[in-house]
This record gives sequence, C-alpha cells and structure tokens, in this order.
Amino acid sequence: MAKIKITKVKSAINRTQRQKRTLEALGLKKIGQVVEHEDTPNILGMVNKVKHLVSIETK
Repeated sequence: MAKIKITKVKSAINRTQRQKRTLEALGLKKIGQVVEHEDTPNILGMVNKVKHLVSIETK
C-alpha cells in the first residue's frame, strides 16, 4: 500500500468534539506535527473529515 504524510496546520480550538477526536485518532496533537499512515479508505475518510485542519502529501 502507498503511504501518506499528514501534517496538522491549524488548531483544533473551537472545533467540534468529533473533529478533535479524529485528529487524536490520526495521532496529531501539535501544529506542525507530521504522521505517516497507510493509504486505506478508513484513513482517507478520517482525513476528509478534518481536511481544513491538515495538509496531505502522498509518498
């Protein structure tokens, strides 16, 4: 499977609890933090829910 790099670029302050938990489930806590995940439908769905808070880079 392909990998994707997800970077948190915006704060989760004043966001819904669902979006905060999605970021936490992706492993993102601080702005500028980068995590790598497999390019699976589950991960892509989570990224799609918080796409305004993160940036995505395919490898």
